[in-house]
Amino acid sequence: MSSPPTPRQILETLLPPLRLAAGYARHIQDNIVAQPAKAGPNPFSTALTDADLSVQTFVEVALLGSFPNLRFYGEEFEQSYNTKYFRAIDLGPAGDYLVTLDPIDGTRFYMDGFPNYQIILTVLNAAGFEAVLAVSPAEDQYFYALRGQGTRVGQLAQALDDCEPLQRSPNQAVLLGTRMAPLKDKLSDRYTVISVSEDYSTDQPIPNVNGILKGHLGGVILAAGKFIDGAALAFLAQEAGCIVTDHQGQPLPRLDECIDYAWPGLAIAASPDIHRDLLTALEGFQIPSV
Repeated sequence: MSSPPTPRQILETLLPPLRLAAGYARHIQDNIVAQPAKAGPNPFSTALTDADLSVQTFVEVALLGSFPNLRFYGEEFEQSYNTKYFRAIDLGPAGDYLVTLDPIDGTRFYMDGFPNYQIILTVLNAAGFEAVLAVSPAEDQYFYALRGQGTRVGQLAQALDDCEPLQRSPNQAVLLGTRMAPLKDKLSDRYTVISVSEDYSTDQPIPNVNGILKGHLGGVILAAGKFIDGAALAFLAQEAGCIVTDHQGQPLPRLDECIDYAWPGLAIAASPDIHRDLLTALEGFQIPSV
């Protein structure tokens, strides 16, 4: 039996189809058709479009054609025709990788015509993240990281080897994810604070979590970090030199100790000072129930 592919081989193989998927998503954005909303706690988690379903199907086909024995978990796995053809959708031990996909991260942003959506692919095992690749179709750009090797950025046409190490320029803005709005008053004396639930508008763009990579944000607080999106971006930020912990400032657990494919609440900061301020704001805070 042949050896399983390495995380780098998985990224190299899937980058070309991800480029095509990015072109597709970019092309149809102005005419996008929404699908009936999914079940979920807020409009950002329930949004669904033709692009979500089509991009996932395209990547599934590429993955089954290239590495049919890998595990795969896509955000739209319940609606996919291909889920039954993968060996498993859960985490495996070291070397038995789970590939995950968020076909359109920021679907609400995408539906409203904003450019800061992305396609996120990860390679995981039970212990943690091994690799993440996040494509920004509208900006012709992608970020990727392999564990312990830093985060790199390049234009979509560039090969992995041609990408440059990400140079961070921290901003004094903080993004609060859904359910984190009550923290706004505790941080607004020092930072420009953007609350997704309070400040999102169809007319005025706000940063997404990927703003921590693009220099638009200095900090992010999330109620939880799904492996397919928030946690994946946190991994990219950490590999780029940011500080990433739980809400108590503790290291994050192994992935196989988590529930529902998600890390517990995340505090992501571009500097120790910002991280300290985030943790101070979080002291005694209880995340509101959904």
